[in-house]
Amino acid sequence: MKIRGQDIPLPTSMVGNYPNPRWWDATWARHFKGDREPPDSMSREALEDAVAAVVLDQENAGLDIITDGRVHGDNYADTAVYHYFRRLGYDLRGNHLGFPIYSRLHSGTVEHEIRRHGAIMVEQARALKRATSKPTKVQYTGVQVLAQCTNDLYYSNSRDRALAIAKAMNEDIREVDALGVDFIQLDEFTWPYFFEDWAIEAFNTAVEGVKNARIIVHVCWGNWGGTPAYYPDETGTPGEIYDLTKRKEKANAPAATRSIVPKAYEARINVLNLESCGRRVDDMSGLDAFKEFPLPDNIDFWAGVIDVKSTITETAAEVADRITALLRVVPADRLGVTTDCGLILLQRYIAQDKIHALVEGTKLVRERLQQAVAAE
Repeated sequence: MKIRGQDIPLPTSMVGNYPNPRWWDATWARHFKGDREPPDSMSREALEDAVAAVVLDQENAGLDIITDGRVHGDNYADTAVYHYFRRLGYDLRGNHLGFPIYSRLHSGTVEHEIRRHGAIMVEQARALKRATSKPTKVQYTGVQVLAQCTNDLYYSNSRDRALAIAKAMNEDIREVDALGVDFIQLDEFTWPYFFEDWAIEAFNTAVEGVKNARIIVHVCWGNWGGTPAYYPDETGTPGEIYDLTKRKEKANAPAATRSIVPKAYEARINVLNLESCGRRVDDMSGLDAFKEFPLPDNIDFWAGVIDVKSTITETAAEVADRITALLRVVPADRLGVTTDCGLILLQRYIAQDKIHALVEGTKLVRERLQQAVAAE
């Protein structure tokens, strides 16, 4: 795969949240808004130091593409949801979310037009570019996720709400793109359960006008609390609180990856990044979807091969076996490998070991591919 004009076979990167330095969580993360906050530069300096620490862990592990680590918060909820609500002008009050997987989180409330109130990921992107000369990736929470998390008291329909979020985020994404970031990722972690009828339109609106970066959509089956959600069925009606034990034993759910493919191909993306090809079934059966619906020529595939829900670090051989299984379906020149999702729920020393295992396992496969070419 070519990155900055250089051939990088099976490029490696981590996904989502990384465990923050504890000094950052103790104070600065609780007050970070996304701005430089003049006239004092202490907040910018603290952000740059925190990002530099996360970058150093990635570079020491040997990752090819370095990410921002999503340090803008001291916990998963702040990083994935509430930071965006603040920057989009939400009132941070609302009921529990309706998704069982995220039921410990609250919605934010909108009572006026959604627009960008200052930078969302621009300062993180600047800090990332300052900290490394390697290829970079900046990550956003997806539009569908944010639209579904909204307690809406302003818009008359969900499509208008989603497009307003997308347009506000697009301002930020284009500003990050202008900084020279190599990849921009949107995490759409509710796509596996259903696509809203505006999902693709909103996604494409959010990335419209990006000129330099390649666009990634990361899709996973849940990481909050370490569990994937069940697939919704018609047992309960929207807004109803019902007994989950009464739902049908076998909901009419598609195979995990089949719930994403081929619909995700309609999005304006350069890379489709899935968690373990469908960890909801804890195997590689999701690869069958790519046999039925091959990747379009303009889309590469990155797969999670590191289990972020386990504290047990994979061996290099285990990682290599997972990559080898992927290569039976996805050509090597179109495959990249990542963590399944964010590592934030793990201790930092475990996260360090996990990304090191990702790199070492990839090296084994690269050596095998080189040997195979040499033998021809």
